[in-house]
Amino acid sequence: MTSLLALDYELGPDLERAIREAVDASLAFCVLDRRTSPRRRLEELERLGATAVRDVDGRTELANGTPVDDEIGLVMLTSGSSGEPKAVELSWSALRASAKITQSTLRGETPPVWAPCLPACHIGGLAVILRAVLSDATLHWGDGEDLAAAANHGATHVSVVRTQLARHDLSGYHAVLLGGARPPTALPVNVITTWGMTETGSGVVYDGLALPGVDVAIVDGEICVRSPTLFRSYRDSPRPHVTGPDGRDDWFPTGDAGEVHGQRVSVKGRLGFVVNTGGEKLWPEELEFVLATIDGVRDVAVTGLEDSEWGQRVVALIVSDGSVSEDTVRSVAEERIGPWAKPKEIRFVAAIPRTINGKIRRDDLANLF
Repeated sequence: MTSLLALDYELGPDLERAIREAVDASLAFCVLDRRTSPRRRLEELERLGATAVRDVDGRTELANGTPVDDEIGLVMLTSGSSGEPKAVELSWSALRASAKITQSTLRGETPPVWAPCLPACHIGGLAVILRAVLSDATLHWGDGEDLAAAANHGATHVSVVRTQLARHDLSGYHAVLLGGARPPTALPVNVITTWGMTETGSGVVYDGLALPGVDVAIVDGEICVRSPTLFRSYRDSPRPHVTGPDGRDDWFPTGDAGEVHGQRVSVKGRLGFVVNTGGEKLWPEELEFVLATIDGVRDVAVTGLEDSEWGQRVVALIVSDGSVSEDTVRSVAEERIGPWAKPKEIRFVAAIPRTINGKIRRDDLANLF
């Protein structure tokens, strides 16, 4: 067993150095979210089970932490977009596999130069740093609010969420990884859409294709993954597993619904949030994607509410510039998907609750009613 060191640094060179030192010492680590309140910080430390905290002033031992097995390199909280965050344990071998697979997929004639800009307390942000620490990438530490400047100064790759894609000119990058929320309809040619989660060690499907060494299958409508990048366990429970189409029981059920046609993976959405209305299943992400194309819709979330007639009624929550009519919303939903997709209720709201990586906090949507 070994201790678990919580790193409490701003995103920058100091954090990179601290991670390198942890890796060199084979010391398991986690990265704290520096934006949270003091109370939330204590809750996160408890969930993570950290035994010590290190910051620019030194190291502080914690009394109530829980050591991890020697094979564990990282403990990280899931985003919490579909409930309370879980503490995920990733082995050193999984972390190295993720860095190696990504690098081999994205590299050109020279190793990538990444511009880190996502919080390292989430897997998408930390994976960027680990590609330099565990593989041959380098990092360009610049102004995270001016991503165009980083490309002008030699950065070739960047990983962003949808908000950053909309706000920054990223045309100077060789490759832009886009994760988190469902992507917009039109994308620049240098953007690569990614799918993955903390449990898969970051993105494992790029532009609908599984990365080398990653197997994806559908079991009872659920996307299941087998990969050298998979997490070992949760802090408080073993890794779930199911039997895949090959008869082996080492597949991880992701909780996402989807389809696999040949080599192409299509993600529908979280199984737990599908809306069953009048006997028809509607994936919120599918309708959100459609409604986001309407002029004047700035943001949108779709959910289902219990209904005595329909089982669940479709509800659309829309952030609008004031020009969007309910008739337009319903007609677009019917034309693009079908009559069952027409929202029975439309509410115009000030904002949609989202995580830092752009995912809708679906459990919080009820607070908007």
